[in-house]
Amino acid sequence: MNDQLRDNADNFAWLISNFVNEVPGVEHAIVVSSDGLMLTQSRDLPEEHAEQLSAIASGLYSLAEGGARLFSKGECEQLIVRMERGHLFVMSISDGSSLAVLASLDSDMKIVAYQMTRLVENAAHVLTPQLRSELREMVGR
Repeated sequence: MNDQLRDNADNFAWLISNFVNEVPGVEHAIVVSSDGLMLTQSRDLPEEHAEQLSAIASGLYSLAEGGARLFSKGECEQLIVRMERGHLFVMSISDGSSLAVLASLDSDMKIVAYQMTRLVENAAHVLTPQLRSELREMVGR
């Protein structure tokens, strides 16, 4: 069973890196747990930057979620931060974790958001507590 869990974690990590490779304009992606810990990152994102992006995405999502509750607007589904040279997208995953994506300025924001939605809808069900735990262990190695 542990080998199966390890394979599932490897496959999930591959899925995130493949997302970066397949969606035009996407440069990096991470998945962050509800408590702000990085679960996985795309292949070319340096560890130090991945940890910083995890903290940023978690903090932004927490603020947006608090604002949504304060004003009775339901749950926060997605954040988009437009920067001078790119975009940061943060999308909720059903278990409380988030998918954070950095995209170039020339990326088509609608396509990035659509592809993120597809990824979250298709992969969220595999992000079980056991898989999250295995992903955390992989990050620590």
